[in-house]
Amino acid sequence: MGNLWTRFKHKKVRILLLGLDGSGKTTLLYRLKLGEVMTTLPTLGFNVETLSYKNITFITYDIGGGAKVRNVIPHHFESRDTVVIVIDGSDSERLDELNRDIIKPALDSEDLADSIFLFLVNKHDLPNCLSAEEVAAKLNLKALKHSWHILAISADRGDGLTDSLDWLASRLCPSSKFLRRTPPVL
Repeated sequence: MGNLWTRFKHKKVRILLLGLDGSGKTTLLYRLKLGEVMTTLPTLGFNVETLSYKNITFITYDIGGGAKVRNVIPHHFESRDTVVIVIDGSDSERLDELNRDIIKPALDSEDLADSIFLFLVNKHDLPNCLSAEEVAAKLNLKALKHSWHILAISADRGDGLTDSLDWLASRLCPSSKFLRRTPPVL
């Protein structure tokens, strides 16, 4: 009976949602939470929402990405299982800033040493958007020691969101038989 109970028990996962201002973090969060696009304002602090997907409860911390609040981002690193970094694929000019101010501090943090990283290239539906492969190359993601994956998404249209959640679920509950195949890490 004990084995039966643990098979259906929900797992709680703490996710840190990071990215520069305007990348679509809050749009993504509420698209996942509500299933629709909401008009959002720049996040000045952080939003916390709980999302359920399959047998996982994601407690998601959406941290504002403006220059004035970036210095408090490391205070949110403790006890996070997953880091999701949302990248505006239509704004290649800010990739160095993203790498320097958001990605590198997260990767260097001892608090996130065992965390998995999911990079979401948002706005792939816009013209001149970089592909996931181009972003991975520009950010040199293949050199990372963390478990990671990158996907192209559109938070506005909902493209790629199920694939993102499936990848997270497969990494967080690898023994679950209900999960679809796991896409390879680029």
